[in-house]
Order: sequence, then structure tokens, then C-alpha cells
Amino acid sequence: MNEIIRIEHLHKSYGDVKAVSDISFCVREGELFAFLGVNGAGKSTTINIMCGQLSKDSGKVTLCGSDLDSDINSIKGKIGVVFQSSVLDPVLSVYDNLQSRAALYGIMGKAFKEKLSELSSLLQFEDLLKRPLSKLSGGQKRRIDIARALINDPQIIILDEPTTGLDPQTRKNLWGVLSDLRRSRNLTVFLTTHYMEEAADADHVVILRCGRIVAEGTPLELKNTYTGDYITLYGIDEATVKTLGKKYERLRDAYRISVENTAEATELILKYPSVFRDYEIIKGKMDDVFLNVTGSSREGENRI
Repeated sequence: MNEIIRIEHLHKSYGDVKAVSDISFCVREGELFAFLGVNGAGKSTTINIMCGQLSKDSGKVTLCGSDLDSDINSIKGKIGVVFQSSVLDPVLSVYDNLQSRAALYGIMGKAFKEKLSELSSLLQFEDLLKRPLSKLSGGQKRRIDIARALINDPQIIILDEPTTGLDPQTRKNLWGVLSDLRRSRNLTVFLTTHYMEEAADADHVVILRCGRIVAEGTPLELKNTYTGDYITLYGIDEATVKTLGKKYERLRDAYRISVENTAEATELILKYPSVFRDYEIIKGKMDDVFLNVTGSSREGENRI
């Protein structure tokens, strides 16, 4: 796959605060790319620079083959952005909101109606077109936000915590639509999220801390590097668990043992077959990766 985003040695400071400090990464066309970090780690600053809303101090940003410094207008026509907070007009109807957005890209008349029909069917909001945005639920508004970001057929869609506050069913439906778009249009999805199960489905993950990249790789690579495995044992007593000589915790009706990796789990099972009659092995989760990489300090509170 070809690179569609390349960031090289990006820097951005606000006085003495280094919001982004020498970060470099690339995103391949059609990927789901997760960009993670605590609040204030530098995610939004990077996104605002990519969108041309914020100037950088130094570094190079290339999107869709165009350099940000010399061809920003071309780039803006090839990306769509879903911000944390809706940028739609709450007084206008859904139809009027999307019509005014489409007009900015020269999409009008028959072309707009065809695009609106396509998106309203895809995101299931045909029955909402005449309703003011202020009268919609959170999940309904999010669907319209995504439609706004897709109105110009972008090559990249940037999702800045797009599912925060949504119920599980709405989140599942939105991700189903985005997955279909990735398959059918080779759409590249650039995601920031605090839901680590969403990041677990990414093709590549970058984690920021204090404006710097502190970890990156596939979810599996990160799990193997920054977490261990867990064995949950059922139907045994604590005295038996202690004989294994491993760190453990008591659950409601079981005990969970921490091991370094699957190989160590296999060793234990082969060594103590009578203990492992009813058990399951689970890999560490992206939540564990995130906490281990970023730490539990409140470092982000005074950052941007």
C-alpha cells in the first residue's frame, strides 16, 4: 500500500510548552490508524496542523501526495474531519446543514441531491432531513457529522474521538459503516479515541506522551511488548494457586494468574496438568498497553 500521510520531525510549542516534539510517522492508504494519548499529549495539535488550522514550528507534513506548506487547498479537498464537538449549525435542518457544506466544495443541484441520497441511505438518516440539528439525539448528530465529513468523497477521514458518549449499539453501527467504506472506497481512517477496543482493530497504532511518540506498532506487537498474558483458573482453591509460584488475583469465582507470554503459560500447563482442568488464556488488552506506556500520572492537565 502507498503512503497517504507522512509526518516528519513535527514540532509545535506554545511558549515553554512543547505540545508536539519531533514526531514522525506514516499512514498507508486504506489503513485504520489509531493515534492515542492522554488528554494533552499532542493529538489535537497534530490534527489541527494536518488540517491547516494551526501553523507548525518546523517539520514536514505530506497528505495525499501534497506538501502542506505549498498545497494546502488541494489537501483540504481530499480530507474530511469529524471533530470532538459538532461543527454543524444547530438551528438549521439536517438538509440545510449538508447543503451548505457541500456548496463549499462546489457540489450543488443534482450532484448534491445524489450525494445526499447516497449518504442518507448509508448512514440511515433519510427520515431526519427536515429536522433541526438541535432536535436530534447524540447518535443521530454523530451520523450527520460523519455525513458532513464524507460529502466531498475524501481520501482520508480524521475522526477525533468520534464515539465519545454514544451508546454501544450506535458505536457499533457507525463502525460498521466506516468499515464498509474502507473496503469499498479504500478510505483511510485516522482515529483518536479513548475506547481502547476501537484501537484494538487498528492496522497501526501510535501512542503519544508529552508530545512525543513513546510506542508504535500493530496492536499485537504492542500487546506482546507491553503486556503479558493472563490465565484464569476455575474450580480450584487458593492454596493450589499458590503452589504455581506466580502473581495472581482473586476473582469472584476464579483466580487470575499473570504470565509473561503464551509460552510461559504453556510451560505451566504442561508442568501442572492436574491444576489446569478448567481454565482460559487471555492476552493483555490495549487498555493494559495504554496504561503501561503512558503511566498513571496527570501529566496532560497543563498541556495542549
